Amino acid sequence: MKTNIISISLVATLLVSCVSKKKYTELEGRYNNSQSELQQARVENEDLNARMQEIEMRVERYNSKIESLQTDKEGMMVKSAEGDLVMSEKNKATMRSTLAKVPASKLAGATTLKDSLNVAIAYTLSQKIGVDAPDDFKVNIDETVVMIDIDDDMLFKDSSYRIGSDADEILQRIANVVNSEPSLEVLVEGHTDSRTVKEGGYIKDNWQLSTERSAAIVRRLQDKFGVAPDQLIVAGRGSFDPVSPNDNAENMASNRRTQIVIMPNLDKFFALMGAESDTTQASFE
Repeated sequence: MKTNIISISLVATLLVSCVSKKKYTELEGRYNNSQSELQQARVENEDLNARMQEIEMRVERYNSKIESLQTDKEGMMVKSAEGDLVMSEKNKATMRSTLAKVPASKLAGATTLKDSLNVAIAYTLSQKIGVDAPDDFKVNIDETVVMIDIDDDMLFKDSSYRIGSDADEILQRIANVVNSEPSLEVLVEGHTDSRTVKEGGYIKDNWQLSTERSAAIVRRLQDKFGVAPDQLIVAGRGSFDPVSPNDNAENMASNRRTQIVIMPNLDKFFALMGAESDTTQASFE
């Protein structure tokens, strides 16, 4: 009997010992995992801190650059972090000199610095390109991108992508502006009205017509007027970016247009403003 009691006690002791060891092993595993996760979290935290410091340094350098440009009389024109235009005193003087030549009627709606810049650049380009038909030729500035809209009546015949000889004069003048600054990129974008292209010919739809017209202008600028091909981009919007509803002949005519988008360094345009024009001076009134 005594022997049996001892045996039972021994078995119970072994069972308790076995369970405790299992729990210990489990707890030890959890501890090791926690340590590993903690170390990973520390590494990630250090990485985030390093990135944050890098971002703060970039912001500080950017703010320093903006500060220097605001005070540098020879500085370039940029946009501040708040979206405002920052212009050097030299460029302001150049712009004031240009605006002094602009008819008062064109300045009536210019209430901000950006408005005045738009008017000055539009005037400069119109003078240098020398266009005598302002109704067919429009210059607009949007976020420092210069957009020249040319009605297709000046460039093509109806439903055709072949450039007429009358277009060479205006394309020559545009090429002169582009060739004056190799850093410019020029997007030539074709637009059509919503009329369906006649079936049976080479042109299948308005997508193709708008793209073929754009490509024809790019080829002419490159082949005849020496514009570098790496400065030129071809695009076609078909009838899907109209400026007027396609509900009458006059509106459809305004939608048939070629848009030449010049993406410049604005300082180059201030250089253009200050330079003597070699082209025929055109009326801006």
